[in-house]
Amino acid sequence: MNRRQQKALKMGMGMMGLCLAGYIVGPPLYWQLGEAIADGLRHTSSSSCPPCFCDCSSEPLLSIPDDCMKHDPVVSEEMENSFTDLLSEEVKLREVEALDNQHRADMALLEAKKMASQYQKEADKCNSGMETCEEAREKAEASLEAQRKLTALWELRARQKGWKDGATKSHA
Repeated sequence: MNRRQQKALKMGMGMMGLCLAGYIVGPPLYWQLGEAIADGLRHTSSSSCPPCFCDCSSEPLLSIPDDCMKHDPVVSEEMENSFTDLLSEEVKLREVEALDNQHRADMALLEAKKMASQYQKEADKCNSGMETCEEAREKAEASLEAQRKLTALWELRARQKGWKDGATKSHA
């Protein structure tokens, strides 16, 4: 890579880094700046007119100006209580949902334990059967070996008395 390409690569990476930083930091900065400007406009416009002193309880709820609700402690308290009630209800719903999820997980775990126990019992039966078969094979092998020894002993005695392989004597 020559110097010009390295320089272009560095500039490209720098631009990408700036764009990424702008992408991450830009939206929060934009909203904060927008709120600051809006607050500044509210303060400058409110300084030109007197504050709102209205009797909010006498007016219907939908026709109450925004400034009136901000300054009326009863409305503010009512809104806070409503918000608190909504949050409390949300927490209760989430708790019920979490308990339901926990119950389902517990049931699934119990089912998995039952299945594992059943498979373990089957494996134990299989192992027991294998052990029984192995014991029977060992006994059969021992019995076969004993029969071979006995056959060899009888064959030895027969040879000592003159018996030969393949020779059959006919009794006359």
